[in-house]
Amino acid sequence: MSTWVPSGAMAATIEITAATVRLGDVIQIGSQPCRVADLFHLPGGAKRLRFESGELLTMHSRTRLIALRMQRVGDQRRGFPPSRHRR
Repeated sequence: MSTWVPSGAMAATIEITAATVRLGDVIQIGSQPCRVADLFHLPGGAKRLRFESGELLTMHSRTRLIALRMQRVGDQRRGFPPSRHRR
């Protein structure tokens, strides 16, 4: 599911693992949304996430969570043309 965001970005809910989590992802824990502020690599493919609130969460390599990820409009990885054109 994607939704329009006034900032010129698209928000999409995606499934993330320790291998795919990124800075800025928003994970809802309980009823509290938490934005990933920092990532620490741990042995065995695990990652420790530090949220903007200062709380920590350790994701095992097999952990799967749903997150909200902001994506720029015109993102080249999604097949849109680049924002600047050479003439």
